[in-house]
Amino acid sequence: MTTSIERDFPFEHIDVVAEQESWRKEVNRPLNHIHKWWAHRLGTVFRGIVLGACSASDTDIWSDFYSQHNFHDKIVLDPFMGSGTTVGEAIKLGCRAIGCDINPISTFMVTQAYTQVSEQDLQDGFDRVEKRVKYDIQRCYKTTHPETGEECDILYTFWVKTVIVPSGVSVPLFSSFVFSKNAIPSKKPAARILCPNCRDIIHDRFDVKKLQCPHCKHDFEPRSGNAKGQLVCDPITGEWHKIKTLIQAHGLAPDHEMYAIMALTPAGEKVYLKPTENDRSLYDQLENELKAHEKVFQLPSLKLERGHNTDQAIGNGYKSWRDFYNHRQLYCLGRLLAGILEEDDGPVRDHLLCLFSSTLEFNNLFCSFKGEGTGAVRHIFSHHILKPERTPLENCVWGTNSSSGTFQTLFKSRLLRAKRYLSDPFELAVEVDNGRRKSSKISCNAPINMRVVDDSRDFLKSDDAVLVLNGDSRALPLDDQTVDAVITDPPYFDFVHYSELSDFFFAWLGPVLKSKYEYCRTNSTRKNGEVQDRCSESFSTKLCEVFAESHRVLKDDGLLVFSFHHSRIEGWEAIYDAIVGAGFFIQSSYPVKAEMSVASPKSGNKNPINIDALLVCKKIGKQQPIRWTTAKKQCLSRFREYITRLSEAGRNLSKADRQVVAISQLMAIASQHHGAVKEKGSIMSFNMMVAEIVEASSQHLLFELSPA
Repeated sequence: MTTSIERDFPFEHIDVVAEQESWRKEVNRPLNHIHKWWAHRLGTVFRGIVLGACSASDTDIWSDFYSQHNFHDKIVLDPFMGSGTTVGEAIKLGCRAIGCDINPISTFMVTQAYTQVSEQDLQDGFDRVEKRVKYDIQRCYKTTHPETGEECDILYTFWVKTVIVPSGVSVPLFSSFVFSKNAIPSKKPAARILCPNCRDIIHDRFDVKKLQCPHCKHDFEPRSGNAKGQLVCDPITGEWHKIKTLIQAHGLAPDHEMYAIMALTPAGEKVYLKPTENDRSLYDQLENELKAHEKVFQLPSLKLERGHNTDQAIGNGYKSWRDFYNHRQLYCLGRLLAGILEEDDGPVRDHLLCLFSSTLEFNNLFCSFKGEGTGAVRHIFSHHILKPERTPLENCVWGTNSSSGTFQTLFKSRLLRAKRYLSDPFELAVEVDNGRRKSSKISCNAPINMRVVDDSRDFLKSDDAVLVLNGDSRALPLDDQTVDAVITDPPYFDFVHYSELSDFFFAWLGPVLKSKYEYCRTNSTRKNGEVQDRCSESFSTKLCEVFAESHRVLKDDGLLVFSFHHSRIEGWEAIYDAIVGAGFFIQSSYPVKAEMSVASPKSGNKNPINIDALLVCKKIGKQQPIRWTTAKKQCLSRFREYITRLSEAGRNLSKADRQVVAISQLMAIASQHHGAVKEKGSIMSFNMMVAEIVEASSQHLLFELSPA
């Protein structure tokens, strides 16, 4: 059967909706956001993919996009399950869904997403935990207003790392003494500034150049701190030293100094306060209490292993995952975990453990302050790396009604929202009114009511089961030719190493889940079979093995569809080799919206990639020879067509985006005639074709390709 997605894909229409979804993914696709995962792909895009892969060739995907479907005779597999985007979209369209991932965190969180638990049972479980631990945790975040004498809740505590310079002085690593401003300071210029002399808090503009402290009369430049880039100034000698060298000479992660508090008054007013001796005494007291509870609390003991992402933390003195928290955070998180573990070992406890793990993301020493007028906490993975923060922000673990990123607030905004989505799995729609885009929610899916199973035999004999597997997708527990479509988003070989980052969560979850889940009976989420490698050849080989297994379980007329982009030629070469090496060719290729355009890794990039290539692959048949001049014309023709369609839909494309579109079209044509593209009687290699397409496109000023 020829499917609709082989013929065309309405990417220009889907792009508009996907862009809107990307701004609030946790609201618009809450099932995939009860826990952190990296490189989330957009549900809107994958709904279109699944619909197109399951529909007949004469189906208009966009016309049917908001219709209810029931592809009960179709089995969809995702061998790189991640957050479960493909699984969720397949279920909503009535497909039978299988998800597999080698990472335990992925398997655990997707299992919780689709496990049926009533909202009332979850609320009752939350209430029981609240009774056990809320008071003890919240008393750790109390301060006294210096003017009114009222007891206030601490919302956030501001810390700064310090290093010992050669003169023996401890120097705080402030790059600026303006520590709090609005997210859009040009509209609201008011800011809080720390006096470097007396440590009082001054109210002024964010862009003030010179200032005299009204408390101690010290003159200073607020935007010039002790640290500049990778250097810090010795205040005694005036010499500048490399910060990392000073840290490594000490052999430990830097100490921290508490310098400001944001508190909530009984009247609900947020105030900035200078820490007092009582505040520091409370913190020191909790250090002693933590020592007394060491044997009771199940605190992380996992050491940091060397790796692409972990090396940065190790180079800054961090030796274990426990080092990512201060004493108060460890005490409160340990207390919270103990309270959850008192629950009966069942679905409610597992959901609350998933919520606890998600809370870790916003409660550690790698968090920072985003500013006023927005969610205050910039979480640890905002840059997709383990980037030590010089001025970390300490959240309050349980939270208040005015908090963000706490156990209490995430229970409502993430966990309950996800469970409600099961009852009403809506789709996002966008209309343009007077030049402005307005979104709405459309209920066009049946409620999701599936049993999560981990045995393929149970799955195949049941109509109401979703198969969630943990394991190596190079060896799936499935019979030959049982799957109609393999739809996925494979990892990048040199970008984000999921297992290194997910060990941050596994350090806490692994020890408490291993008695129940066999896949948690390991010391780390790192596995030999994971398809991530800094070597492009090794990455291509591993990915090819997963694709070859997909080829085995896929029906002869089935599709392998996946999204991909890369900024370097070697990345595309690796993917091309994996596809043809596994016995596939690319039937069609389309540009689709990737993750959120303003994600931190992209916002600082002058040439960001906001477009994925959607590669629609089929099993290789007989391949006909083609002249290179003909192939090149076809490639450039498709390129111009797709660029035009995106531009007419309002998509502004970077040079890197145009590169994605052009190279993906070349890959499709090259794979369709693999080993049979000829020029003057000679076979053209993939590298030769890339080089010529680069040159031809450059002559037309269409795009530029970055070198490997």
